[in-house]
Amino acid sequence: MNNQQERLIKLGWIKGFVDGEGCFSISLIKQNNRKEKNRMRKGYKTGYQIFHEFAVTQGAKSLNSLEALKKFFGVGNIYVNKRHDNHHDNLYRYVVRKRDELTTVIIPFFKTNKLLTSKNENFEKFAQCVEMTANKEHLTLKGLKKIISIANLMNRKKKRKI
Repeated sequence: MNNQQERLIKLGWIKGFVDGEGCFSISLIKQNNRKEKNRMRKGYKTGYQIFHEFAVTQGAKSLNSLEALKKFFGVGNIYVNKRHDNHHDNLYRYVVRKRDELTTVIIPFFKTNKLLTSKNENFEKFAQCVEMTANKEHLTLKGLKKIISIANLMNRKKKRKI
């Protein structure tokens, strides 16, 4: 098999794997001013931090698939999530959270290689929110509310409020 065919097979596998197992999410983290040892640490201008994450989760038996994703993209990390329920294997998560890695690697890849399920709609909203934070729109109340309104349409449509 030539390199072009191998590359197409790999691209198809990555798209299908992320379509089935991946997640693009936008969350809010409340960040008030707080007293530290020798100073007052200022919270974010709006009082909230936007937390963006691309993640793929697998059980320990499929850890090699997450390692393949990390190697392919060249960014992100793999974290263990030790389980304390009725399952025996730990879960592992391949995660990309850094905005520059999202904007230069993950988002361009999925813009070019579109997902085939409804997850593509979540990706498009995710990409829009990440772009807005890169443009510092989240630093104004108006921009933060717009990001929240877009994020509220993603995934299970869990409402985020400020």
